[in-house]
Amino acid sequence: MLARIAALVVVGVALGGCSLFDKDVVVPDEPADKLYNEGLYLLNNKKNPKDAAKKFEEVDRQHPYSEWARKSLIMSAYAYYESGNYDDCINSARRYVTLHPGSPDAAYAQFLIGSSYFDQIPEISRDQERAEKAVQTLDEVVRKYPNSEYAVAAKRKIEMARDQLAGKEMEIGRYNLQQRNYIGAINRFKIVVTRYQTTRHVEEALMRLTEAYMSLGIVDEAQTSAAVLGHNFPDSRWYKDAYTLVQTKGLQPNENKGSWISRAFSRALR
Repeated sequence: MLARIAALVVVGVALGGCSLFDKDVVVPDEPADKLYNEGLYLLNNKKNPKDAAKKFEEVDRQHPYSEWARKSLIMSAYAYYESGNYDDCINSARRYVTLHPGSPDAAYAQFLIGSSYFDQIPEISRDQERAEKAVQTLDEVVRKYPNSEYAVAAKRKIEMARDQLAGKEMEIGRYNLQQRNYIGAINRFKIVVTRYQTTRHVEEALMRLTEAYMSLGIVDEAQTSAAVLGHNFPDSRWYKDAYTLVQTKGLQPNENKGSWISRAFSRALR
């Protein structure tokens, strides 16, 4: 009998301990829709995107794998983007694309990744790694979701980022030209002509190629770059400069079809 009472006391203490533990530590989950709507309220009415993102993340934490969690994940990415927390936006959006690649919102998530990099593109004198990442990630939108509403906006941002990358190559090329590092300059201008031919920098790049080749005495390539410039951009002020430059040596722009410059533009026109 004493042994039985002792056993009941031990069980009672154990259960009481569990009850106290549960009371102190385990907090009941809040309804997913309540958390989600609180996030929307903070985002739309309080204009507090950072706190809204935390609310959406709480949905995912308390109700993983639910439809509310899926919706909250894309909303947290958007809220972080709006608050300027680009790294958090990229992380949330990448997670969304990984977990829900077939979702209608996957295109938007990918667009948010690219836009986060795009918004962080620095001025031309600094490293352009973010511009490169913007091009790469926004190109995913165009390739994977060509019919989405975000594809057109992605293309516009890609062109602006590519223009920035071309501008960086031009900056380095001009510096090399000033230092009489003509081979280094040619290599930079060549990148603009071959990779960034649709940007506004290609006209100057062709003129600078004319200048660099003339300085090296490679007149055939100088004549070709001037001729290609004149053929494609006849009204360009850069063509006038290139034309004047080759004339100083008694030459005329003359395209050599075997030149890499001529081939680069021939490929672009196909």
